[in-house]
Amino acid sequence: MGRAFEYRKERKMKRWGAMAKAFTRIGKDIAIAVKEGGASPDTNSRLRQAMQNAKAVNMPKDRVDNAIKKASSKDSESYEEVTYEGYAAHGVAIVIDTQTDNPTRTVANIRMYFNKLSGAMGTQGSVSYMFKKIAVFRFPKGSHNIEELEFELIDGGLLDLQVDEDTITAHADFSDFGNMARTLEEKGIEVTESTYEKVPDFYKEGLTDEQADEVIKLIDKLEEDEDVSIVFHNMK
Repeated sequence: MGRAFEYRKERKMKRWGAMAKAFTRIGKDIAIAVKEGGASPDTNSRLRQAMQNAKAVNMPKDRVDNAIKKASSKDSESYEEVTYEGYAAHGVAIVIDTQTDNPTRTVANIRMYFNKLSGAMGTQGSVSYMFKKIAVFRFPKGSHNIEELEFELIDGGLLDLQVDEDTITAHADFSDFGNMARTLEEKGIEVTESTYEKVPDFYKEGLTDEQADEVIKLIDKLEEDEDVSIVFHNMK
């Protein structure tokens, strides 16, 4: 069938893999949200945000409903949000956020990845202090007047707005996550995705392509783990 077919097949498999990973993460987000604040999105802002994110990645509605129903049952799994950190090869800082029902398994796996791929797992706080946690909200550009919108969102804790062709991204300090979410809701802005990023205070520069590939191998391995929700690093 040729090289072009194999390339298309590989890309399709990667997309399916990324979609499955996104669905798994959102399913865990829903489970944690329901445990914390109940099964009604009207009174549970975290669940409402998880459902928005599910819609953004085209997660089927019946799968979302099943996740809420499952999380509401007495026998549902309980997930913990645990952060691990360390260094990849060449001094690149790594922060790994996980959602796990078995922290013993998760930490053992993460330590194994670090050890096998020339990294070093650190203690709590050894790396995370280098990163600032930022709330991120994305919504359609529509007909918004950007200057007016910036002014209107200041009370919600706005740090900056980034405008792409079709999408606006609003950033706020993570401590203002709830405040910004309420501000956007009050203004009738339909958020398509609400999440967070951990932005490094500085970047590790000057790596060769070969050295960068070593770091990427570790990041890829971490991201493949079913308990890992997101990986942050400071490689330029």
